Amino acid sequence: MFQNLQDKLDKALHNLGGRGRITEINVAETVKEIRRALVDADVSYKVAKDLTKRIQDKAIGQNVLTSLTPGQLMIKIVHDELAELMGGENVGLNLSGNPSIVLIAGLQGSGKTTFSGKLANYLKSKKQKKVLLVAGDVYRPAAIDQLKVLGEQIGVEVFSETENKNPVEIARHAVDYAKQNHFTTVIIDTAGRLAIDEVMMDEIRNVHQTVQPQETLFVVDSMTGQDAVNTAKAFNDVLDYNGVVLTKLDGDTRGGAALTVRTVVEKPIKFISTGEKMEALDLFYPSRMADRILGMGDVVSLVERAQEQFDEEEAKKLQKKIAKNQFGFDDFLLQIKQIKRMGNMKDLVGMIPGAGKAVKDVNIEDDAFKHVEAMIYSMTPHERRNPSIITTARKNRIAKGSGRNIQDLNQLLKQFEQMGKMMKMMQTPQGKTMMQAMAKQMGGGKAF
Repeated sequence: MFQNLQDKLDKALHNLGGRGRITEINVAETVKEIRRALVDADVSYKVAKDLTKRIQDKAIGQNVLTSLTPGQLMIKIVHDELAELMGGENVGLNLSGNPSIVLIAGLQGSGKTTFSGKLANYLKSKKQKKVLLVAGDVYRPAAIDQLKVLGEQIGVEVFSETENKNPVEIARHAVDYAKQNHFTTVIIDTAGRLAIDEVMMDEIRNVHQTVQPQETLFVVDSMTGQDAVNTAKAFNDVLDYNGVVLTKLDGDTRGGAALTVRTVVEKPIKFISTGEKMEALDLFYPSRMADRILGMGDVVSLVERAQEQFDEEEAKKLQKKIAKNQFGFDDFLLQIKQIKRMGNMKDLVGMIPGAGKAVKDVNIEDDAFKHVEAMIYSMTPHERRNPSIITTARKNRIAKGSGRNIQDLNQLLKQFEQMGKMMKMMQTPQGKTMMQAMAKQMGGGKAF
């Protein structure tokens, strides 16, 4: 995410920090490099020019030239201006209706249907809403089937009228059905086109006027760069929507759409979507995104994702097992499953401060745990519960069954043993005191 932009901004700011003496000329050169990096990332020239002008004015006005740490102060100025460019603060959904209606719009291929499923999953699991998905795309082959598959996957009902080819009628009937069956939220997935045309605009306008949604979200494929911004503006002129959703952000190395769309359409970015997993949806926080663009990671979002997969009852059981030294490979498998549900692995690693640069050229597969899982599944249930009984003969069988070698298995067993010791240590008063101190240092306050 934003890899090229991140590299170029890092280089520009690093050059400033490495100067023995900072002058207005040095600052001007750095700002020029920042502007070039933004334009290369597909940010419009006008937006890039205005942004860097503000950065330069603030840098000189805040005495960067005489600061003891000019590089750090400059990074803070750039961070704050990037965050402001993207909206300044998070803007949530308006779910005040009864039922509340969310209309999803966008071009074909932007990821509307997948986002509709993700949003339904988000509202159901995090906001405890009774959600009805509406299949309003009557043109794209298999669009209705795709939404039904997603609905079944997340346990959300899908309203469709297969024989009806009138999206306005379908939307109206869906809202009536939702009222009769006490649904709290209706999400309407509408048809897209390969390009903006009058027929599509009239249709989405009619649907909008008929159902009067509390929220209209425009879905943008961030990989299309500046074209996405132009499309967003054209749609906004017709719909006057409430917010923007950026999809496929994990595959985008430029990121210009995220940095430009807020300024051009003057509408907040509300969600960012990465990958195909239903859990891979995040609220958009401009400050956190600025952190990631500048290579600072995003620990807050990482912790939030982890907490979403955290099961309190399971955690209590796990704690008891650790205390009794009964933590086995079945428990380890459960932890792996929770990590995998958090989203794209490279995206997760990129949220760790400093890790983004280290893994930028490393191919981290989503299935990074498959070899570990293969070795664990090759163990008998008794071996998984009691790893200490795994002898050389058992190792040979497990290695052969998983397609790995003995060295891989030995490494797994060694790491598992070390992890068990660390977990055991964290259960002691000294371990808890140490973790509390770390949490306090990180601003977490009382963590236990």
